[in-house]
Amino acid sequence: MLIKPKKLQVGDRIATVSPSWGGAGEPDLRWRYEQGVKRLEDIFGLEIVPMPNSLKGEDYLYNTPQARAEDLMTAFKDKDIKGIIANIGGDDSIRLLPYIDFDVIRQNPKIFMGYSDVTISHLFCHKAGVSSFYGPAILTDFAENVEMDPYTIESVNRTLFSNEVIGEIVPANEWTSEYVEWAEGNKTRRRAMQKNAGVEVLQGSGIAQGRLIGGCIEVLEFVKGTELWPEEKYWENSILFFETSEEKPAPDLIKYWLRNYAAQGILRKSKGIIFGKPQDEKYYDEYKEAIQLAMKEFNIEDLPILYNLNFGHTEPKFILPYGALAEINCDKGTFTILESGVE
Repeated sequence: MLIKPKKLQVGDRIATVSPSWGGAGEPDLRWRYEQGVKRLEDIFGLEIVPMPNSLKGEDYLYNTPQARAEDLMTAFKDKDIKGIIANIGGDDSIRLLPYIDFDVIRQNPKIFMGYSDVTISHLFCHKAGVSSFYGPAILTDFAENVEMDPYTIESVNRTLFSNEVIGEIVPANEWTSEYVEWAEGNKTRRRAMQKNAGVEVLQGSGIAQGRLIGGCIEVLEFVKGTELWPEEKYWENSILFFETSEEKPAPDLIKYWLRNYAAQGILRKSKGIIFGKPQDEKYYDEYKEAIQLAMKEFNIEDLPILYNLNFGHTEPKFILPYGALAEINCDKGTFTILESGVE
């Protein structure tokens, strides 16, 4: 079992970190960071503290992974900081691994949240035995043009500020992946929303329960064979969650990666899988076909699988707490988190 961090309260101090790309510190993007921070202050009543290296810009942070790791360690050690939120993802936070002190995380459990390449930092927490939260980031969801999406706000309140059971995750009515350039002149331009088709049951029947583990499926490829790859016990009776990035990997890659999970025995150990909505819904049907083919090849066509859930590289999004008990109901086409994410 992973240690659950304590819930957030109004007035809590939250650290912002850049464990991957350093864009939050770029002069032409600083407005975007400040907009995200203002939302955390105004909507959630939090006090935001940027970590010392987090706003030094992309070149500096790319060249000094140890500085990025130092910010993480500083944030976890600081008793006055109650939570940590990543500014954004990227593609190289695996380079932080040599500089991480897992004891520091284990001894100072607190809320840590982000998505995409931040999957790596989630696995730092996971190895330390602490639950973290696959969810919104500062430069994306919190800094959404005009206003945050109510669906995302509700998920933050329900998951991080309450120790009640999270409950059923109802699909968002609308979604967007529209790219609007992060220029300050665009800050009043809303992204176009599209009607959401809701959850699809790809295969399986009945009800399956398991503990959540997963992340961005491309990023998980970085950690196979390293000390970060979760121990066998964490795959047993799990519900896997996978989503794809803005790079929109080819459907064949999804098939290849799932073949690896099958060959490792992970898919047979798990109780089910949920897949996030693909960005722009590109390869929407092709991904489904790739998933179903991989399952057929390994004779696991009865494994419960839900598709098109609102997490990962799509807005709005809900939050997934690592290690929390969750349920897939294939008969109703529902996904439920059966416990709280926080103490």
